[in-house]
Amino acid sequence: MNDRMRIGELTERAGVTPRTVRYYEGIGLLPPGEREGHGQHYYTEETLARLQKIDQLKTLGLSLDEIRDVIDLYFTDPSGVQPKQKILAMLRQHLSEADQRIGALQQFRADLQANIERFERWFEEREHH
Repeated sequence: MNDRMRIGELTERAGVTPRTVRYYEGIGLLPPGEREGHGQHYYTEETLARLQKIDQLKTLGLSLDEIRDVIDLYFTDPSGVQPKQKILAMLRQHLSEADQRIGALQQFRADLQANIERFERWFEEREHH
């Protein structure tokens, strides 16, 4: 099987737009396509696999910067141990940040409730006078 494909086939198989591919190349998530002849770029099965892995990692809630920090490990560590350890650390950090935001939101909600009750008391006092 021919290992090389043009951007149209790559994007169709990966379910992304050519703009996404170019953006990912620009920020270092994908290696640039190989140029041949009249400037046509060709991509490999590994590029397709990287696009699929990027999509999977995005569904875990990782940012593109975080994905860039870990994606190469998937293609250099066949065991998958290193990338999974790194992702686990990232997910734990996300959980910690979520807990902090939840705490801040709970405080904000409590403050809102207290302010609502203060205003309601003020109106009630006016009605009774």
